[in-house]
Amino acid sequence: MAETGMFRKLWVDVHEWAIRRFDRLSDNSLAPHLRTGMTGERAALFELGRRGYIVVARRWTSSRFRGDLDLIAWHNDKLCFIEVKTRTAHDIAPAESAIDEEKRRTLRKLAHAYMRSFPSRERDRIPTRFDVVSVYLLGGPPEFAFFPDAFRWD
Repeated sequence: MAETGMFRKLWVDVHEWAIRRFDRLSDNSLAPHLRTGMTGERAALFELGRRGYIVVARRWTSSRFRGDLDLIAWHNDKLCFIEVKTRTAHDIAPAESAIDEEKRRTLRKLAHAYMRSFPSRERDRIPTRFDVVSVYLLGGPPEFAFFPDAFRWD
């Protein structure tokens, strides 16, 4: 069983390495803050994979509500709606503190919209949670702070 975990982590590492190589060939016309956010989101995506999450959606949007869900993943038996916050420095306030009540309301609306894609008889039986991942890009390997079940539906 330990070998399976080791191979899974190696597989994720290889994918991450390959995507970084492709990024060097891509167009860098994005604004720096958007590029930083995308880099942090991708780093979180791979770190979540190493930790056993199975990501099923990235930057999920709804035609009815503004905003997006950064990542949606299964972790064991729970469906997780994951908000990623990326910073290039350790500020006075941690990255996760940027998720205020208005942002939480937006994430809840989007999560409700996503949940409507499941059959109604199964929807209520799916355990869910909201996670926050703070990613710090400080020049070396990314640093992560994980906050599972960071806030509730209500």
